[in-house]
Amino acid sequence: MAEHSFGRELRLLTPMHFKHVFSDPLRVGTPQLLLLAKPNQEQHPRLGLAISKKSIKLAVGRNRVKRLVRESFRLHQQQLPNVDIVAISKPGAAQLSNAELAKLLEKSWQRLLRRYAG
Repeated sequence: MAEHSFGRELRLLTPMHFKHVFSDPLRVGTPQLLLLAKPNQEQHPRLGLAISKKSIKLAVGRNRVKRLVRESFRLHQQQLPNVDIVAISKPGAAQLSNAELAKLLEKSWQRLLRRYAG
């Protein structure tokens, strides 16, 4: 059975990890969310979150978006290539329902997979 955890090794933890992704990344964007990805030297994908107060005013909204992005990543990590990913929120992300955000993330993971495969 595939492991679907989200342990420390699957997270971008230091500013240097984020800086690496921000330098010349592959972009997969929607009006509400932007995914930046760059290949890593690990044997698994890693996720970092940049959910800003500027784009989502209330903490409850930021926490909900972060929780949904982490959960979606956790479920799709086995299919993703060995890349570092930073998810950046845009204005309007908080207005999406959980189901809409999950569908948007599903499409974004698929687009990311196609971009790295092709």
